[in-house]
This record gives sequence, C-alpha cells and structure tokens, in this order.
Amino acid sequence: MTGTRPEARGGSAGGHTLLQPHPRLCFLVHRRSVVVALALVLLLLTVMVVSACAGQEYVAPGEVWHTLRTGSGPHELVVAELRVPRIVLGALVGGALGVAGALVQVVTRNPLASPDVIGVGHGAAAATVLALATGAVSSPGALPVVSVAGGLAAAALVYVLAWRHGMQPSRFVLTGVGIGVGLSAVVQLYLTDSELEAAEQVKLWLTGSLNGRGWEQAGPLAVVCLLCLPGLVWASRAVRPLGLGPETAAGLGVRVGRARLGLTVLGVVLAATATGAAGPIGFVALTAPQLARRLTRTPHLPLLSSALTGAVVLVGADLVARTLLPPLEIPVGALTSLVGGPYLLWLLGRR
Repeated sequence: MTGTRPEARGGSAGGHTLLQPHPRLCFLVHRRSVVVALALVLLLLTVMVVSACAGQEYVAPGEVWHTLRTGSGPHELVVAELRVPRIVLGALVGGALGVAGALVQVVTRNPLASPDVIGVGHGAAAATVLALATGAVSSPGALPVVSVAGGLAAAALVYVLAWRHGMQPSRFVLTGVGIGVGLSAVVQLYLTDSELEAAEQVKLWLTGSLNGRGWEQAGPLAVVCLLCLPGLVWASRAVRPLGLGPETAAGLGVRVGRARLGLTVLGVVLAATATGAAGPIGFVALTAPQLARRLTRTPHLPLLSSALTGAVVLVGADLVARTLLPPLEIPVGALTSLVGGPYLLWLLGRR
C-alpha cells in the first residue's frame, strides 16, 4: 500500500507569503513581521542576560548559566532567587500589557487608548485601597487577587454603562475616563486619611515595581497567559478585519459586536492580571503596540510583536531602574511614565 504526503505550498505577494501545508489548512504570513519578531526575541534574550549579570554585584554570563543549570554556586542567592524571577516576571508583565494595549486600541480604534483608559488600573487601585481600609485583607499575598478583581469589575462597569444598542468606541473611552476619575478620587481620599505606614504601602504599589517580586507573582500570570493563548490565536485573525473599520468588517462577515466584546475581555483579563502582579505600570500598554506597528509596517496591530516589544521595554526599563542610581532602586513604573510622557506628546503632535 502506498500513499502520498501533502507538501507545503506557498506563494508570495505584497510582502506576504501563503503557506498551505494541507489542502484544508493555510496561513498568510507577513514576512517583515516574522523577521521583526525574531529580532525582538533575540533582543529580549540579550536584555534578560544583561539584566541577570548587571547590578551592585556583577556576575559573569558563564556564572549565571552555571548557577541556573546546577542550582548552586556562590551567586545562587543573587541570580536564582533575586534577579531571574524578577526578570521573568518583567517579561511576562510587559508581554501581557503589550497585547492588552493592542487589543484595546483595536477595539477603540484609537492609538492613544490603553487598558488604563477603560478603568483597569484605577479599578485595581481602588479595590486595593478599599480592602486595606476596611481590613478585608490582612495578608499582603492576597492583594494581587483583590487588584485583579477590582480591574475586572471596573472594566465590566465601563462596558455596561457604555452600551447603548451597541458599543461605540468613543463612548466606551469617555465612559472609561469618567469612571477612572471617580476611582482615582477614592484612592486619593484613602491616602489623605490613612496612617503613614499604610499610605506608604499603597503609594509604593501605585507606582508599579518589580522589586521584591518573583515566582509567586510570575506563576499565576504565566498560567493566565497560557489559558488565554487559544483566544489570542483567534484575536490575531479578528484584528485584521476590525482594523479596516466596522462597516468593512461587517461586510466581510465579522460579527463586530461579539468580536469587540471578545477582544475587550481578553485585553482586560491580561491587563488586570499584570497589574495585580506588579502594580499599575504606565505607558507600556500604550507605547508597545504602536512601536511594534512601526517596526512591522503592517496595517493592523501585530499582537506577537506587541507582546515582545512590551517585554523588551519593561525588562530594559527595570534594568535601568535597578542600575541607574545605585544602591537606590527607582520603581519601574515611575521610569516608564517618565519616558512615556514625551512619547505621548510626540504621538499627539504627529496626529
């Protein structure tokens, strides 16, 4: 008995390559996006290695590899317990924020939008301070769970209030801004009336930092990212027609309302979980998708490149925050906001 195995067939046009490994299975690949993604992976690995080596105590790359491979050595505490878990968490948080920002910008069709605009960060902060104020949470380990729940609840409230026989992106953004202002007022009231120690704890969390965080926060975030992978595969196909406009997408057979809802849920879950792990880190979700789009030169926002760009930005920013003014460590959220402000002004000037 003899048989034939189908061979991959391909064609190329307009910067794309059509791969068809099976008669019923085909992929349209943007060649520049693949090259950019590979370059970003190499850049991310380089930044992670440099971050593992650099610090108040320099560790050679060979010693880092020996420590990770054997789990022992003179640098076990510095490398395996302090730096590497922090670097992995930074990459996961940056990747989640990059994808979340891209999804929100696709839904709102606004390059100036981010998960913070729809209340995720403000909801997480308000839930955290309310839990501390009421004594509902006494263990610091439970705060990430509270912040995730607050971010999800705030985004759900914004979506419900913005719904009027359909979801209009402009109304969605304006409702999110209004809810965010109200939740920020709750946080400010708590900081005004609370004791100094509790206020300092909340202020540090509100700045966003990877200091003192590690596998305990990285594990749940990694699980959430893995569970979201099937949805992200669907989202990578849905963002293309939605980027052409709702009317065009509807003409192509896309159920615009359901697609927007699905993309919003994915973005909110990723952003809320990342915020719960490291606190609200500003401008990564805003800048990463636009930087990735300029690198790939695609008409739509590339989700994979957005995730890799967000990871590179956050791991690099944390490296600078750790080593810029030793022995002082700058919260990485403060550094990204400092750099992201001029970028926002530049983007507004271009528009």
